[in-house]
Amino acid sequence: MAVLGVSSSEEEMYRHFLRHPDTSVDDIHLRLHMDTDLARVCLDRLQELGLLSPAGADGSVCPTDPEVALARLVDLRLQALHLEFQRLTRSRHMVDGLRAELGSRSPCPQGIEQLEGLAEIRDRIDCLAFFARDEILSVEPYTRLSPENIERSRPLDLRCLRRGVRIRNVVLRKALQDRPTADYLRELASHGAVIRVVEDTSERILVYDRSAALVPLDPQNTSRGALLAHKSGIVVNIIALFEKIWAEAEDLAYWEATDGTGPASGLSETEQQVLVLMCSVGKDEAGARELGVSVRTYRRYVADLMERLGAVNRAHAALLARERGWI
Repeated sequence: MAVLGVSSSEEEMYRHFLRHPDTSVDDIHLRLHMDTDLARVCLDRLQELGLLSPAGADGSVCPTDPEVALARLVDLRLQALHLEFQRLTRSRHMVDGLRAELGSRSPCPQGIEQLEGLAEIRDRIDCLAFFARDEILSVEPYTRLSPENIERSRPLDLRCLRRGVRIRNVVLRKALQDRPTADYLRELASHGAVIRVVEDTSERILVYDRSAALVPLDPQNTSRGALLAHKSGIVVNIIALFEKIWAEAEDLAYWEATDGTGPASGLSETEQQVLVLMCSVGKDEAGARELGVSVRTYRRYVADLMERLGAVNRAHAALLARERGWI
């Protein structure tokens, strides 16, 4: 029980009371061959944790049911871990304080920086990702990622996701046709990244914490360099462009379910869920929320299913689906 914050002495005492609930608190130190002061500390601690509760005016105690006790310990431990996680993710202010020690030798970047060459761009991306606190937005029109790119990106991406940084990423549909690239995107999604897919885009965008935005000097030749904007109207406009692309993209789950070509030959699990939701919920927003996808993607599923069923409206689609035994 140490993982739940219970010491070996406390666990021994709790187990003893489970076996012998009639044991007097005055005798427990003798029964456990324990120092009197340690026994008193353990008793107080077990009552504080809720593993023992007072049973009478004579100071006797009653052990809490193990299922209830462990559930309480898990809750307490999760609360402690959550607070610790919050403290860790808020440690970014330390960087600002430490950077201030550099004084005028390292002023905080303002306005627009021009980065030269791939090495400098990659180093700055690594730095921005390492210190990201809240959110990373990206549009990346690659058609495949090399094994070297994947191995370079994986540690930073997963580290960000473990720290609770939100990642929203837009990629090309063609990238899903490359198995290693598709596997990597699925891996990121399984760890919490939200990935959407577009048929075509030439934009390359990276935004960190809505305060720094990176765009290439030449979208067709990223080796020429990049521009890095800090806390300016340019960043706001770049974010607006990202949101426009994001709104027009489809969730990765849709393309996974339909193999990127529209409805598959057989109903996928997601399509079956959409059919059920069409019959049981009223608004698209509620259905999308239940399915865990965007409203746009939910409506795309509905439209594909209606076309496949040959239905003129949703009620007709639900009727035809029942007739065919799909739901």
